[in-house]
Amino acid sequence: MNKDIEIAQQTPLEPIHNIAEQLQLTSEDWEPYGHSKAKLSATLFEKLKQKKSGKIILVTSINPTPAGEGKSTVTVGLGQALNQMGKNAIIALREPSLGPVMGIKGGAAGGGYSQVLPMEDINLHFTGDIHAITTANNALAALIDNHIHQGNELQIDPRKIEWKRVVDMNDRALRQIVVGLGGANQGVPREDGFNITVASEIMAILCLATDVQDLKERLRSIVIGYTFDHHPITVSDLKVEGALTLLLKDAIKPNLVQTTENTPAIIHGGPFANIAHGCNSIIATKMAAKLADYTVTEAGFGADLGAEKYFHIKSHAGNIDTSAVVIVATVRALKMHGGVTKDRLMEENITALETGMDNLQKHIETIQAFNVPFVVAINQFPTDTKQETSFIQQWCQARGYDVALTTVWAHGGKGGIELAEKVIAKTNNFHSSFQPLYDINESLENKLRIVAQKVYGADDIEITKEARKQLRFFQEQGWGNLPVCMAKTQYSLSDDPTLLGRPTGFTITIRELRASIGAGFIVALTGDVMTMPGLPAKPAALQMDVGEDGRAKGLF
Repeated sequence: MNKDIEIAQQTPLEPIHNIAEQLQLTSEDWEPYGHSKAKLSATLFEKLKQKKSGKIILVTSINPTPAGEGKSTVTVGLGQALNQMGKNAIIALREPSLGPVMGIKGGAAGGGYSQVLPMEDINLHFTGDIHAITTANNALAALIDNHIHQGNELQIDPRKIEWKRVVDMNDRALRQIVVGLGGANQGVPREDGFNITVASEIMAILCLATDVQDLKERLRSIVIGYTFDHHPITVSDLKVEGALTLLLKDAIKPNLVQTTENTPAIIHGGPFANIAHGCNSIIATKMAAKLADYTVTEAGFGADLGAEKYFHIKSHAGNIDTSAVVIVATVRALKMHGGVTKDRLMEENITALETGMDNLQKHIETIQAFNVPFVVAINQFPTDTKQETSFIQQWCQARGYDVALTTVWAHGGKGGIELAEKVIAKTNNFHSSFQPLYDINESLENKLRIVAQKVYGADDIEITKEARKQLRFFQEQGWGNLPVCMAKTQYSLSDDPTLLGRPTGFTITIRELRASIGAGFIVALTGDVMTMPGLPAKPAALQMDVGEDGRAKGLF
């Protein structure tokens, strides 16, 4: 079987104007970025406002493992399957971050015969959205330091600046740095640090804004730090929200591409799922729902991180109704959750598989708690045995769970027909009965506890002395009615990445809180999760190159 990049490069692409015409867009609704990419107009959503929205399908998964689950692949394959069945479907995904692309995770463009194309562009610089966010973020950092250097009229305490610089790369050396060295003309020396761009609050804001004006208002509300007497300082105090919005005027426009079967796909925004809320933009999802009868979107990592934040943060901010959820599971990942090491995943092991089903069961219970209908999708790999896939199917059927075996990596949309049929059946019977797991007006502590107990299965939360002090301060500032955004390892339901399966008897430690007031949520850092990842011993970048024909090589 060919590699993902070989399949992508061998797939003929429709000119992007054909994809736009497929969506019945006029030349005023989009602008080309080359032959195969386009930006959708900022005014298109307003134009579509009175049109009835189609059904939105969320794809989530069990806790990911180094073996890979193929959630994006299933998302793309399901959209293609719906189109093969004569349904008008569109796909809405996040943009990949260069950090994971060059590191260990790989790209976020799907795989095999269920990819969004051109995958090389999408996984690298694409249309420059992430670069624009990097520039806006760092422009704000420069303006903060310049304000202090020029006399510090706002009395910003350099020891209490919360705003960090960013770069879209895994670079552990930048986690903690000192800026302003070199004398009086070089600025005021202080400790600082970098986050990865996709952890920037500006990325979250772009993805949660509903239009340009909302984007500007959210940027105004960013808390960049505190004064010497502990009062919050915002972007509006610096009076630079206009400049930041200007830098993002094109980045807020969703990107239009296509799949390996020429199904339309809108790709826009890419907040980290274990640090931020892990979903593509509200604008992209709602625009897709106006353009098609079915929109297939995804949320990052497992249901404990992606789906929970999709419902409590994205759906809350965008007033989004979700008709059905697909929970992706693989034989390989379930065996790892059952205790099998990565080097022995190719061996049939029903005992380990049975043990690993506990992880799937917990994610099912989470979706059930939100009261949204679901289908389990078994994403089949060539090494899976008939006995293993049959075991999962029988396990689901015995509990009354709808389940479908998918082969979308190998067969594209054709391999997702069974899943599409079951999803359609769920959406046909859809009556909105969604219920959040917490009331938005609950205290921050209660919201943290509810997520930890109901979604992760924890006994309780433990709040460090510093985090509890922050909790009290945030409540006093009137920020207590915001959703919480848990920053947690993706590999485990707990905050310990080594506890696979369905751990019990654990406590979630809240070690630090961060106020993302512009984005509209409070970030809670748990365990040892970091906002600037590092590269592995053998980064994926070691395999990448450019051939004599100028085409990418080694990109998955």
